[in-house]
Amino acid sequence: MAASLFKWFGAVIFSFVCAGRPVENTHPLYISVTEINHNPKDKILEVSCKIFTNDLEAALEKMSKTHVDLSVAKEKAASDKLIADYVERHLRLRLDGKAAVLHFVGSEKENDGTWSYFQVNEVPAVKRIDAVDELLYDSFNQQINIMHVTVGGQRKSTRLDYPEGNASFEF
Repeated sequence: MAASLFKWFGAVIFSFVCAGRPVENTHPLYISVTEINHNPKDKILEVSCKIFTNDLEAALEKMSKTHVDLSVAKEKAASDKLIADYVERHLRLRLDGKAAVLHFVGSEKENDGTWSYFQVNEVPAVKRIDAVDELLYDSFNQQINIMHVTVGGQRKSTRLDYPEGNASFEF
């Protein structure tokens, strides 16, 4: 249920940002939304990132030096590998002072955005999350990254404007 709520909230933000405007390679607002949810039952940290698809494609092309089209189904495995590599380089987490390893779960396109899903395994509890969120900072100096973190039913949010990429959450 939390995942569907996160998807809904991300869709609302993206819809608000794009209201009445076609999303092109140059649009007035560069934004990503990262949702982090601690699932104590399964002892995992669920991480999902939503990024405008055209912006993500541009960043992946810059990183890989190859053309990227995330809508091509037969290239899904290669695209997923690029997305995983990109996000793992630009989103780093520390849980209670220890580096966390993001494990890629998958990705999906939704309207003008692309969701990527990760998890951190063996997280029975967490009191502090330190994040470095520099998604798309290498491509757009107008980038805004919004983070929502939920632990123990308590939700905290922050907005990171380029070049600021550091955020901390205590529960």
